[in-house]
Amino acid sequence: MLAYMIRRVAQSVLVLLVVGLVAFAMFSFVGDPVDNMLGQERTQADVERLRAELGLDQPFIVQYWKFLEQAVQGNFGLSYRQGRPVAEILAERLPATLELAFVSGVMAFAGGVGLGIFTAIRRRGIAANTIMTLSLIGVSLPTFLIGILLIYVFSVELGWLPSFGRGDVVHLGSWSTGFLTESGRLALILPAITLGLYQMTLIMRLVRTEMLEVLRMDYIRFARARGLRERAINFRHALKNTLVPVITITGLQLGSIIAFAIITETVFQWPGVGLLFINAVQFVDIPVMAAYLMMISVMFVGINLIVDMLYFAIDPRLRADRTGGGH
Repeated sequence: MLAYMIRRVAQSVLVLLVVGLVAFAMFSFVGDPVDNMLGQERTQADVERLRAELGLDQPFIVQYWKFLEQAVQGNFGLSYRQGRPVAEILAERLPATLELAFVSGVMAFAGGVGLGIFTAIRRRGIAANTIMTLSLIGVSLPTFLIGILLIYVFSVELGWLPSFGRGDVVHLGSWSTGFLTESGRLALILPAITLGLYQMTLIMRLVRTEMLEVLRMDYIRFARARGLRERAINFRHALKNTLVPVITITGLQLGSIIAFAIITETVFQWPGVGLLFINAVQFVDIPVMAAYLMMISVMFVGINLIVDMLYFAIDPRLRADRTGGGH
């Protein structure tokens, strides 16, 4: 187990370095931040001086190495646009994104597993077939289009929910939350549904498929032959084995929720790190873009590492394979 964890951590660090290198290399194609920072009356001397101050006159690999040295210390430099430490800006925006991702993730997992079990057990019922038909909407429609449709129905036509913003928030030290205010909770509903709908339908269809496969196994037939109640068979035996492959997909989807919140935050003008990244791209704010991509990479790799550990702990076949391989 320890050797497996060490190997996975080493692989994760290598992935982070490669992702950071690729992302940093792509910034050279976004544009030159000096053009946005200096006015029309700038001279060539002003351009060269500012590029030297920002370190943009150095080779690419040198810039990347300095970025890594500072990032390890929690220093991502100053924002070209705001002139403030990037770490401070991310700390202000991160609670909004994590709050949105948490609500979306809980909705996606709980709704996906629950509906997946229901549609598997009642697969010939009208309700199950209706749910499966409607799930095609969440799989087929783009996220931004779902958000626009929800805004049109619930904000424009019905006027029940706000169409943008985070509402009122409460500051608990350095953390801000909208859970404790009515407007904050209302503002969270539409973005959370928009962000979590695709993941929920994907998890639901996966759980249904795995559940149907498990229910065809011989040990399920033996359990029925022994006279066990259907509820015990479905939830004690079938569901336990169904969730083993679902954990991997769910972990990846939770990482996707954080990474792809950028679209939802743009549609609803949600003040999170995704919207911050969009504004940084428009202004060619390289420190903010680099810090955002590294942060998302760390979250993605961290979630995948945790999922691998859980998968290893839950599935005894993996432990048996490792033990056999060691002998």
